[in-house]
Amino acid sequence: MLLPGTRDLHRTVASWLSALGAERRLSPKTVDAYARDLRQFLIFLVEHLGERPSPKIVTGLKPADIRAFLAHRRRAGIESRSLMRQLAALRSFGRHLEREGHGTASAFAAIRGPKVAKGLPKPVAPAAALAMADAGTRAGEPREPWILVRDAAVIALLYGSGLRIAEALGIAREDAPVGQVDSVTVTGKGGKMRTVPVIAPVRKAIEEYLALCPYRLPAKGPLFVGQKGGPLSPRVIQYAVEGMRGALGLDARATPHALRHSFATHLLSRGGELRAIQELLGHASLSTTQIYTQVDAARLMAAYDSAHPRARAS
Repeated sequence: MLLPGTRDLHRTVASWLSALGAERRLSPKTVDAYARDLRQFLIFLVEHLGERPSPKIVTGLKPADIRAFLAHRRRAGIESRSLMRQLAALRSFGRHLEREGHGTASAFAAIRGPKVAKGLPKPVAPAAALAMADAGTRAGEPREPWILVRDAAVIALLYGSGLRIAEALGIAREDAPVGQVDSVTVTGKGGKMRTVPVIAPVRKAIEEYLALCPYRLPAKGPLFVGQKGGPLSPRVIQYAVEGMRGALGLDARATPHALRHSFATHLLSRGGELRAIQELLGHASLSTTQIYTQVDAARLMAAYDSAHPRARAS
């Protein structure tokens, strides 16, 4: 990645990115996103200041310089949530500059981030979620039967165990939850591992996929493979879900990740304990899981508004 700036700045950026992955254990995708955010900021500084940025120049920036960058990104159509992430990346880099002895980067901490509207996740209804995990729903598609069964098994894992799509596709063949193996250990964000239960219908879906899969799957290789036998791309599952929306009457928010929301929301509506759901989802903070209490409350109010005589009368 080409960066504008002095050699000292390049060395500092390299050590910062290394620290993000090794010490803070951020995911590779987050590290890449932070790197892009910093590069965009440094490109802006060249035009804004008229010179190549150095560590000393960056620590000497004023809050007005940071606001000018955020305003520049806003004019480019960047939304508040992305601006918040960019500001977080810059603050992290500023702290790293301080630890490296380049001065105090106080300007980054002085900026208040843009307000981000918190939208509630949209769960898929239980009947629709079950239909998405049924290979028969796509029986009319011109695809090999083993591929339809494979996609159904992945979707069953997302809904049945609340996995992220990357977690499901990261399961090795030797760890396949089949037979009497009723749980699986997955690696989530930040390299954190957790063990989740796998119910019998999901295990059966995986067994059906293994029985039809035409490839020999090495023990250490991926459990789910693509059409040519290589690792399965998340985009394949996303396409599969997109293709079922029309038949099931679902909107654009019905994605593979929405099945994870559905898992949590449906557990909560059946009396699931919030702390247990937090552990199953792999959330580091309970506050992240608490959003599902708002989803359930919204669902109850919608039911009240549509069914209660006083609500309808008003």
